[in-house]
Amino acid sequence: MSAQAEVGFFGTTIGKKYLMGLTGLIWAGFVLAHMAGNLLIFVSPAAYNSYGHALVSGNIIYVAETVLVLALITHVFCAVTLTRKNRLSSGGSRYAVAASGAKAVAPASRMMMVHGTVLLVFIITHLAAFKYGSYYETTVNGVVMRDLHRLVLELFHQPGYVAWYVVALIFLAFHLSHGVRSIFQSFGLLNVNVENPIKKAAWGYAILVAAGFLSQPLYVYFIAG
Repeated sequence: MSAQAEVGFFGTTIGKKYLMGLTGLIWAGFVLAHMAGNLLIFVSPAAYNSYGHALVSGNIIYVAETVLVLALITHVFCAVTLTRKNRLSSGGSRYAVAASGAKAVAPASRMMMVHGTVLLVFIITHLAAFKYGSYYETTVNGVVMRDLHRLVLELFHQPGYVAWYVVALIFLAFHLSHGVRSIFQSFGLLNVNVENPIKKAAWGYAILVAAGFLSQPLYVYFIAG
C-alpha cells in the first residue's frame, strides 16, 4: 500500500475509527501500567521514589512521552472529526429524537466527548502538579532522586485536590468502559456473540483501573501521615 493510499484510508471514517481504536489501546495500556506503579506507595516511600526515578532515567521516557502525546492528539482529533461528521449527517441538529430499545445509544457513548474533555483537563492539571510541581529530593540506596512520595502526601492532603481527583477518576471509569468496548468495534471484532462478555470485561477493566488510582489519594488523605 502506498503512502498516499494510507493517508487516504486514514482520512476516511473507517480509517479514523481504526486510529481511534489504536490510540485508545495505547492509552488503555498506559493507564493500567501507571496505576500498577502507583500502588508501590503501599510498599514504602523508597519503593515509590525508586519507581519514579526509574521512569525518568534514560532516554526511553522521551520516546514514551512522544508516543503518548501523539496518540492523545490523534485520538482527540479523530473524536472531534467523527462527532462533527455524525452531527452533519443528521442535519446538524442536537435535538433529534433519540432512538429507543435495541437501537438506543448508550449513555456512555453520548457522553464520551464530555468524559474526554474532563479527562483532557485532568491530564493537564495532573502534569502541572506532578511533573512540573514542587521538587523535593531524597536519597535511596545512595542515589539522589526526586522525592515524589513527599509531593504525593502534600497534594493528597488537600481536600479540593482529592475531590477533583476522585471526580476525574469516575469520568475515567465511564470513558474506559465504553472506550475498551469501542476498541473491539473499531477493529471489527465486535459481534452479537461476544458483545456481552466484552462489555462486562470492559467494565471490569475500567473499575480495576479507577479503583487502583483512587486507592492512592484515599489512602493518603485518610490514613497516611
